[in-house]
This record gives sequence, C-alpha cells and structure tokens, in this order.
Amino acid sequence: MANKVIKSEAEYEAALARLEEIMDAEPNTPEGDELELLALLIENYEENNFPLPNPDPIDVIKYYIDQRGLKYKDLVGIIGDKSSVSKVINRERQLNLRMIKSLHEKMHIPYSLLLQE
Repeated sequence: MANKVIKSEAEYEAALARLEEIMDAEPNTPEGDELELLALLIENYEENNFPLPNPDPIDVIKYYIDQRGLKYKDLVGIIGDKSSVSKVINRERQLNLRMIKSLHEKMHIPYSLLLQE
C-alpha cells in the first residue's frame, strides 16, 4: 500500500486492514515506520470525518470529582455556596465565567471542556 493522505472510506478501510497486518512491527524498522505513519494518517482521517461531540461540562465536573475521590461538597468555595453547587450539579443553573475560571484554576479542568459552543 502506498501511504498517502486518506481521502475516502475505501482508503480508510484499506489502511485499517494494513495496520492490523503490521500491528506487531518492531520500532525503527521499515514496517515499524509504516505502522507509525499509518497510525497518523488514520488518526487524521478519523478526526476530520468522525469528530467527537463536546462533552457536557457538568459531566466533565462529575468525572473530575469521581477520579479524584472528591464529593460535591468539595466544590463549595470553587463554584459557590452549597446551594449554587447543588443547582449546577442538578443542571438547574448554568456555569458562569467566574465558576469556569475557578474550576480551571482550582481543579485544573481545561477551559475547552467547560465552555459550551
């Protein structure tokens, strides 16, 4: 297979099949280099043709809390008072810019995950 930018579904399927054939290639070998290049070409095609939807900011906050072993009460002072935290988590109130900035600074949640487009 000639490695080039993938432009069609057929080329994408062929690239996936070839990737599977050489999946165990050793690094720094001709097949290893082909594997690395194919992975980049496939990733590029997928990003352009199968974009992921933006995650819901509240789901992102819940994920970060869960992954860090925190509780919603730990958001008091970051989002606001207990009532504000409850309203945000229950989707009764939207995040405002102050809350987003605070979540970014104190919990290190990327802005891109907190801002809705």
